[in-house]
Formats: sequence, structure tokens, C-alpha cells
Amino acid sequence: MELISIAAFTDNYIWMLHDGVDAIVVDPGDAAPVIAALKAHSLRLAAILVTHHHGDHVGGIADLRHLLVGKVYGPAREQIPQPCVSVHAGESLTLLGLDFSVIDVPGHTSGHIAFFLADCDDGKAPILFCGDTLFSAGCGRLFEGTPAQMHTSLQRLAKLPGNTRVCCAHEYTLSNLRFAQAIAPAGPALTRYVAWCEAQRAQGLPTLPSTLATELQVNPFLRCTEPDIVAAATARAATLNPTEPLAADSDPVAVFATLRQWKNDFR
Repeated sequence: MELISIAAFTDNYIWMLHDGVDAIVVDPGDAAPVIAALKAHSLRLAAILVTHHHGDHVGGIADLRHLLVGKVYGPAREQIPQPCVSVHAGESLTLLGLDFSVIDVPGHTSGHIAFFLADCDDGKAPILFCGDTLFSAGCGRLFEGTPAQMHTSLQRLAKLPGNTRVCCAHEYTLSNLRFAQAIAPAGPALTRYVAWCEAQRAQGLPTLPSTLATELQVNPFLRCTEPDIVAAATARAATLNPTEPLAADSDPVAVFATLRQWKNDFR
């Protein structure tokens, strides 16, 4: 199996997994780059996986249907272009001989799901297609869900194996890393990762996929109980609302909510 990131729009990635004959495509917001990739590799489009309903993730489905020899699979609790097989958390899909687990990750949208491939049958690391829930060094905005939902979703993903390849849907890494550097002292892992990501982007290369082990070291949204992160969130909350500051031992959800709002306003 080969994993390919297909650039789309200004900063989207459409992910493709193929065996040299058939391909699975994840979140095709734009059909044109997918069609080009299929032609370049002489592949059939065997299936489409969708994590959530936003246009930059589903906009290309209609123009890909004439090439599709399989089905579209998407979240049961969201409106996905039909026909689409609705899937629920806990279900497993077998495609190209591979078993994809469906994980419920609401927060960015109310019915957002992720697809996890534990065994690639080729000795390579697991793969997580997480849409706009988890980004490298960041997470998605809360358009429909609550801080509690998103925090729970991220913690659910954090329990996956550390070598999991994290296939996010946007190239937001450098922006997220600037925020991570601004809110807490940069340790060696963060410093190394910033340097590597800057070098990748300077060469026009993606920073993705990341790994879950890396994210657990550099992503503040996965570290809401760590003293440096809690202290930064507490200071930020005190500045914004002196009458209702966060306690030093604040609930991780409150820390997460403060960080997420801070990131929304960060420039």
C-alpha cells in the first residue's frame, strides 16, 4: 500500500491509499487533482471515505462518481452527498483487504468521524485519517461541537499507537507551531520539529503525515494537564476575564476551551 497526499485548494490535503491497481480517496473536496493522481498512477477509484460534511471535503464527490467502482462512506450523523453508505462509531469497513475502524470525533462538526487503519498488511505504521479534528500541533475550530466534545475526541485519538501516521486535511502546521511556541517554553522536541517543518515547507514539501508520538510532544491541545500548558491557559484566562480566572488545577476541558479561543484570536 502506498499513501499519497494530494494538494488541493490553498492548503487542503486529499489523501489517497492505493495498492498499485485500486485506490481509496479520503475527503475529496476537489475532483480535478484526484483525477490527475488516478491517471498518473493508472489507478481505479475503489472507494471514497468522508470524515465530515464541509464543502472542502465533499465538493469533488459528484465529479468523481463516474470513475467510482465502489461506494462513498461517510458519517451517519451528517448530510453527505448521496448516495453514501452511512457509518457509525465502532463499525469496521473492509476495503482493498484492509480493515478501517470508524471513530467518533465530534467537535469541529457535530457528526465528525475518523478512519483508523491499524494493520496495513505491509509492515508499515498504522494510519489515521482524522479530517479537521486533529492537526499537527493543533486542532480544528469548534463550528458545531463543544469544547468538552472536542477534548474528548482528541483524547480518544491520543490513545492510538504512538507510531500512527496522522493524516490531517490541512497544511496548518507552521501556523500551529507558532502558537505552540507562544504559549509555553519550547522544549527540544518542539524546537526540532519546528526546524524540520520549516525545512519541509521551504522545499515545497508537506509536513504531513505527522505521528501521534510527535503530536503528544508538541501539540498543546493534547497536553491540557501539563503544568506549562495549564499555567499559560490560566494566565490567559485571567487577562481576558479577571473576575473568573481559571484555577491552577483547572479541569482539562476548561484549559482546552481557553486554548482554543486563544488560538482563534492568535495572529
